[in-house]
Amino acid sequence: MAGAYAKRLSTSGASIAAAADVPVGGGLVVKDKKVVITQPKKGEFKGFTAVCTHAGCIVSTVADGTINCPCHGSKYSIADGSVVRGPAPRPLAELPVAVDGGQIVSA
Repeated sequence: MAGAYAKRLSTSGASIAAAADVPVGGGLVVKDKKVVITQPKKGEFKGFTAVCTHAGCIVSTVADGTINCPCHGSKYSIADGSVVRGPAPRPLAELPVAVDGGQIVSA
């Protein structure tokens, strides 16, 4: 499922969010695009699908270094999308992003 979503988002340069809206050590869930943008270190932005790998819920928050799913409590690392706490069976799929003119865009 993540692969199909990545194809839809793959229009290079499509704006996702403002870089200024993504806190260092945290992130931003862009629900309408089903994307999570994180900034594990200052100036390092990562993109992931916002669809939880357990039951397909949309993750809801980013806090304390994790991307959090409200449905069953799965947590993922903001650095690489890996599972920090299950029941999620797989990491979140990474989506390539870049910064262009202060905007996070699909790369």
